[in-house]
Formats: sequence, C-alpha cells, structure tokens
Amino acid sequence: MKLKLGIPKGSLQDSTIQLFARAGFNIYVNSRSYFPTIDDPEVECMLIRAQEMARYVSDGVLDAGLTGQDWIEENRLAGAGKHTITSLADLVYSKQSFGKVKWVLAAPENSRFKSAKDFDGGTIATELVRVTKAYFDRLGVNVNVEFSWGATEVKPPVLADGIVEATETGSTLRANRLAILDTIMESNTQLIANDVAMADAWKRDKLNNIALLLSAAIAAQGRVGLMLNVRRTDLDKILGLLPALQKPTISSLSDADWVAVNTIIEERSVRDLIPKMKAAGGQGIVEYPLNKIVL
Repeated sequence: MKLKLGIPKGSLQDSTIQLFARAGFNIYVNSRSYFPTIDDPEVECMLIRAQEMARYVSDGVLDAGLTGQDWIEENRLAGAGKHTITSLADLVYSKQSFGKVKWVLAAPENSRFKSAKDFDGGTIATELVRVTKAYFDRLGVNVNVEFSWGATEVKPPVLADGIVEATETGSTLRANRLAILDTIMESNTQLIANDVAMADAWKRDKLNNIALLLSAAIAAQGRVGLMLNVRRTDLDKILGLLPALQKPTISSLSDADWVAVNTIIEERSVRDLIPKMKAAGGQGIVEYPLNKIVL
C-alpha cells in the first residue's frame, strides 16, 4: 500500500521540498516529470498546482496534499468533490518566508476607489474568484469579478477597476502604484487529507506521522539550541538571561560546583545573549542548529 501525496507545483514547490527535507524526507524532482521520487517507499508523490490540490484530494485522486487555506476555501465554495477534507497540520510558510499570505483588495493609488463600497458596479480581477465574490456579497456590493490568468497587478485601471491579489510584503503592489484597501483573507499552507484516507488505519497513521514531523520542522524554524556550563553560584544570573521554549534543562556535572544548561532560543537573539552569558559566568558555550522541535 502507498500513500498518494500531492506536492504543490509552482511558487510553493521549493519551500515545500525544503520543509520535507528538514522533516526527514528527501524529495527529488525531475523537470520533465510530474512524479517526484521520495526516499520513503510508502509514499508516492505527484506535483499538482496548489489551486487544484483541494479538488483532487476531495475527488479521491490523491489521498492527501499541501495547499493553502485560500484554495481550500475556493474549492469549498465551488461545491466540488466527493469526499470531505480534513486539515491535519497548520504549516505557516510561504514561497518567500515563514509567514502568512494575505489576499488584499487593491486599486490605483490616485483613483477614486478608497474602500470596498466604492467598487459598486465595477470590475475586480483576481484568481480567487469565489472567495472574492463572497466577500463583496457580505458587504452588499455589486461587482463583476473576473478570473485573472496572471499579471493581475497590471490590469487596473484599464482592464479592471481593482484587484484581489495575494501578497507577502506588498512590494509588488507598491511597485505598480497600487494601494491596499482591505484584507480579504489570510492564508497559510495546510496538510489536508480526504475522509477515505483517514478512515484507513494505515494511511491515517502515516499521515499523522508526516503531520507531526512537518509541524516539528516548522516549530524549529528560526530557533537554535544553546549549551553551556556554569558554576551553581552563577546559575540564577544565567537563567535570568535565558528565554526558553519551556524551561532550560539543568544537569549536574562531575564537579558538584558546576552544572550544564541546555535551552532553545530564537536565533536572532543569540548575538546579544552569548556575550551576556559569558559575562555572567557561562563557559563552554555551544550554539547548535535544530531541524525539529516536537511540541
């Protein structure tokens, strides 16, 4: 038996493969094939666009896959699929960073459009058609929502009055002189599976294990481990400096006057902490990388 797993093709592909590598799974992509190899004989991978992933999982073509909350919601509003979809892991990463993507309503900076209600009778271009329609319906604003095949930022003001587009930093919108008027939704990647796969004990266990390892890799992102030795008399000073995921581990050494301290901290704080720990009596300070943190 094999688990059929969808890997998002396109902007999320590289970051997804990197995440799997940190989780312990090596995926190898051949540019001429939509079927990557993985070093787990129990998993069969297929490259599918994130926009279509939820549909193929809900149709049962795939047991599971990774896609954004945005495309899961778009698929739900379409009413498509034979099977119920379950989210197994909330994985906050995107193509550029380990953060959420925002779908925003935007219009030319110097246009008359300053809020969603100003678009009444107007045209909005977007890939996220159904979610955008639902947004304007909730506001009671009558708009024509057109599907955009790409390069959505260049369409206002000639081809559309405004757009709904995904952004991480807003830099592309600003470069095209577009102002963000509202956030339609926030989205991040989910590991999803259909109810048929989850009803199978073997597939359910396999998926839960993958979800655990992927979540552990996400949890380790941006964190490092620190080890050091310190005299017992200086321990309180060291502990006062150390933020920890839970509590630092304190271990006795062969010399009863000394202890070892082991903790996990944000990597960005290391450059400030190490000199302070040294000044507080820390010795043998070691920083080491983390691949996974199982919470």
